[in-house]
Amino acid sequence: MTETGFLQIAVYFLAILLVTRPLGAFLAYVFAGRRTFLHPLLRPVERLIYRLSGIREDAEQRWTGYAGALLAFSLFSFLVLYLLQRLQGWFPFNPQAFGAGNVTPDLAFNTAVSFMTNTDWQAYSGEATLSYFVQMAGLTVQNFASAAAGMAVAIALIRGFACERAGAIGNFWVDLTRATVYVLLPISLVAALFLCSQGVIQNWLPYAQVQTLEGGTQIIPQGPVASQEAIKELGTNGGGFFNANSAHPYENPTPLTNFVEMLLIFMIPAGLTYTFGKMVGDTRQGWAIFAAMSILFLPGAFTAYISEQSGNPILAASGVQQSPSNLHPGGNMEGKEVRFGIAASALFATITTGASCGAVNSMHDSYTPIGGLVPIFNMLTNEVIFGGAGAGLYGMLLFAILAVFIAGLMVGRTPEYIGKKIEGKEVKMAMLALIATAASVLLFTGASGVLDLAEGSYINPPGPATGNLNNQGPHGLSEILYAYASGTGNNGSAFAGLNANTPWYNLTIGLAMLIGRFFIIVPLLAAAGSLAGKRRLPASSGTLPTHGPLFVTLLAGTVVIVGALAFFPALSLGPIVEHFLMHEMRVF
Repeated sequence: MTETGFLQIAVYFLAILLVTRPLGAFLAYVFAGRRTFLHPLLRPVERLIYRLSGIREDAEQRWTGYAGALLAFSLFSFLVLYLLQRLQGWFPFNPQAFGAGNVTPDLAFNTAVSFMTNTDWQAYSGEATLSYFVQMAGLTVQNFASAAAGMAVAIALIRGFACERAGAIGNFWVDLTRATVYVLLPISLVAALFLCSQGVIQNWLPYAQVQTLEGGTQIIPQGPVASQEAIKELGTNGGGFFNANSAHPYENPTPLTNFVEMLLIFMIPAGLTYTFGKMVGDTRQGWAIFAAMSILFLPGAFTAYISEQSGNPILAASGVQQSPSNLHPGGNMEGKEVRFGIAASALFATITTGASCGAVNSMHDSYTPIGGLVPIFNMLTNEVIFGGAGAGLYGMLLFAILAVFIAGLMVGRTPEYIGKKIEGKEVKMAMLALIATAASVLLFTGASGVLDLAEGSYINPPGPATGNLNNQGPHGLSEILYAYASGTGNNGSAFAGLNANTPWYNLTIGLAMLIGRFFIIVPLLAAAGSLAGKRRLPASSGTLPTHGPLFVTLLAGTVVIVGALAFFPALSLGPIVEHFLMHEMRVF
C-alpha cells in the first residue's frame, strides 16, 4: 500500500462531496420547474418538445399512470433498438458494412433490453459488431433515455414523501424531458468536448489499416466515441464503444480523463441525495442518505485497493512480483492498465459497481479473490452504494423503508419516515423488490451451474452451461455469479471470464435485467402513490430521528445484513473460498 494510492481515493471522495450540494440544489430546481441559469437558453427547447409531443406540462399523473407511461416508453425503446440492430445494414454511417449477421436475434434481444434498462451489458465486441449509426441512434440515445427515466422515478418517489394528501406524483413525460434537456445534455456536451481535448476520438472515418514495426498490418477502429463516452459515464450506463471499454486509450487516454470519468459516474447519484433533502424540506435527511452510501463505499474502495496492492502470494513466493517491470512491486498488475496503476484501477472498479455503471478500466476477472469480491458485493446490494442515475436513490429509499420498519418493531412503535407512516403496503412493496432481485441472481446462477443444454434446442451450443467459462472451481462460480449480479443489478460490467454471447446467457441475462429494473421500479412507484396520499405527521418523542448517526448506521447495516443473508452462501463458495485456497497455493 502506498500513500499516493490512499490519497487518490481521498481526493476523489472530496471531489464528490464538493459537487453534491450545488448539483443537488440545481436538480431540485429543475424538477420543481423553477428557473435556473440554463432556462433562458433551454426553456424554449423544453416548451417545443411539449408542443410537438402533445404533453401538458401541468397535468399530473397518479402512480398507475406514471408507471404505465414508463413501461410504454421502455417497450418502445426496446422495439426501436432491437430493429436498429437487426436492420443495421440498411442504414448509413456503416463504413465497415456490418449487417444483420453480426447481431443474432438472441443477441439483439439481450442488447435492446440491456440499454433500455440502463444496464448496458455487452455480450459482443462493439467495434466488430455495430455500425456507427446503431452506436449513435441506438445505444447513445438509450444512454440518455434510460438514465433520464431512472432519474424521473427517483423524483416521483421523493414527491411521495414530500407531498401531503396528493393523488399524483408528477408527470413522467415532463420529468423525462427535464432530466434530459437541463441535466444530461448540457453536462454531456461539456464532458465530451473535454474528452476530445484529451485525445478521445470523435469521427465517422472508416477503420484505419496501418503497418506495424514488425512489418505486419493492424486494423485500428475509429468512430464517434467521445459523445457516447460522456453520457456512458454521466448516465451510469457503462456500455463501451470498444470491447476494452474504459481501458481503451481511445475511450480513456490519460489519468486525468480517468479521474473525470470516475467523477461523472457518481455526480448525479450523489447530487440526488441533496435533492431529496431539499425537496422534503430537510437537507439533513439527504446528508444522512449520503453518509450511509459513503459508509458502504469507502471500506470497499480501500479493501479492493489493499487486496490488489498485496498481490498474489503464489507469485510473491516465486519472486515474479518483485520484477522491476511491475509498476508496484508486490502488487497485482494483471489485467490493469499501466497508465492508471493499481489504486486508480481498484477505485474505478469500486465506483463502477457501486453505481449501476458497467464501465471498466481493468479486467475484474484478473483481480485477487477479495479484490473481485468487492465489485460483486457492491452489485448484490441492489446498486445503492450511490448507485445509478436515480436508481441509487430510489434503491436506498427502499432500504430506508425497511430500516425504519425494523426500528419500529424493535421499539414497539409505528414506523415513520420523513413524517409519513410506513405501513403494510410500503413494506410489502419493498420486500417484493428485494425478493425478486435476490431470486433472479441466485436461481439463474444455480441453473447455469448445473444445467446441461439439450442437443437440437434453440439454446445451443449443447452441453453444460459451465462450458462457457474460462476458469473452473470457485473462480468459475464467481464468473457466473458476477454475470447475473451485474444483469439483475442493472450494472452491465463483466468479470470478463465468461463467454456470455450464447442463446442461454443472452436470454437469461436479458430476463435478469428486466427483473432488476421493473420489479424494483413498479413496486416503488406503488409505494410512492401510497405515501403521497398520506398526511405528514409532526415529529413526536417517539419518532426515530432519521438524520443522525444512529439512523445512518441502521440504514447501512440493513443494506449489509440483507445482502449477507441472501448471498453469503454463494459468496462463500466463490471468492471467499478462493481466497483461502490461494493462500494454500491453489489457483483456478
